[in-house]
Amino acid sequence: MSSLRFRLPALFLLGIVIAGIVAAAISVQLFQGYTRNQSYEELGREAVGIARLYGSAALRAAEEGTPAPDFAPQALELATGDQLYYVGAPAFPGQDSGLQVLPESAVPQEVLASERALQFEFRPPGQRRRFIAASQPVRLERDGPPIGAIVVAKPQDVVSDQWAPLVQRLGAAIAIGGLLAWLLGLWLSRRISKPVQALARASDEIASGNYAVQVPVGRGSSELTHLSERFNQMAARLAATEERERQFLMSVSHELRTPLTAIKGHVDALRDGLVDDPELIAASLDVVANEATRLERLVGDVLDLAKLRAHRFTVQTEEVDMGRLVEQAYGSFGDEARRREIHYALDGAEQAPTIITDGDRVLQVITNLLKNAFRWTPDGGTIGVALDASNGAIRVEVSDTGPGITREDAQRIFNPFVSHDTQGTGLGLPIARELAGALGGRIELDTEIGRGSRFRLVLPSLS
Repeated sequence: MSSLRFRLPALFLLGIVIAGIVAAAISVQLFQGYTRNQSYEELGREAVGIARLYGSAALRAAEEGTPAPDFAPQALELATGDQLYYVGAPAFPGQDSGLQVLPESAVPQEVLASERALQFEFRPPGQRRRFIAASQPVRLERDGPPIGAIVVAKPQDVVSDQWAPLVQRLGAAIAIGGLLAWLLGLWLSRRISKPVQALARASDEIASGNYAVQVPVGRGSSELTHLSERFNQMAARLAATEERERQFLMSVSHELRTPLTAIKGHVDALRDGLVDDPELIAASLDVVANEATRLERLVGDVLDLAKLRAHRFTVQTEEVDMGRLVEQAYGSFGDEARRREIHYALDGAEQAPTIITDGDRVLQVITNLLKNAFRWTPDGGTIGVALDASNGAIRVEVSDTGPGITREDAQRIFNPFVSHDTQGTGLGLPIARELAGALGGRIELDTEIGRGSRFRLVLPSLS
């Protein structure tokens, strides 16, 4: 009973039944009032006609001494289907009118006191049922005082019998409507619950670690179709994320193992006395120191990247002279440029503005871009650093005359540990892009095979 397939048609059926009962109750009440009013109007018309008939007969009897009318009240009751009564002073003194005479206490006092027709309920003497009735004053003359009143009545249950068939028909209609609602609810519940159950099963698969699951996408543009599409996209992204994490762990393990293996080999050789030449010992210690430095840099880069991706990286805000900062980054590679005879130039630092940002992190981004440029630019090549401020943004461009980057690699190089040489960790560009995003900026790349690349740091010029 907790299943969606049961609850949907049950709620649908319950709503239809409640609406049907409310509609039936209102209909019965309206029809009951209508039939009651119609009965009162019918009784009133009969009472007017019979009162006039008996009033004329009573007037002739008083003026001409004619006997009471010989038409039987029973015949009138048979013709109308109603009960005829008389209340008040005798219309034919000393004669029997044939009408059932009611005591004045059996009817409301207004019946005799009023000069107009009345509608009321009462219980005739000797009867267990209540009657609805209409009274009409009996006058000997048109404008004369009434001498009594004709009461035409019928049992209340006769009126009820008129709307009882309506109740039966409404009950049958509610039952048929409920059955149809149940069948329609079953059909709708299957249409709705089938994709929902598929999503539930797929969610269980994802919870168990299977991200390759997919749910069928229905036709049209319904909410369930949209949900299925988004679920498949979510599953694909989770699968991609898991694959990236796996590759990341494998790459970290490999990158950590390489310097550790070198360090362990040289340490074992020195400890076992396999190397006794002072020059070889010094060379081994240099290798150990270099690999330890590389290992330290790798661990620091991994921690920085992890903090950036977890949004746990704190960005400081300060006034930063972009000209001085770029000159600082530019100057740190001057010796390497002279040693390798690389044409190294800086442009635009004199007109650079001062902005509000994290100077250390901006310097780190530019330094990473320059490291990448010097790694791929051959000796005797050209590396340029240009600074430009326009259209509300600061642009620091690092260009080189390296081999260029293919279109496929243009996005891959920003993934961790993607590198085509053995000198770097493959984390410089990913960290630069993450840092640029944390600073509210971005990294742009223009490249051409055989002609080099241009990496561009774009930052908002907040001052």
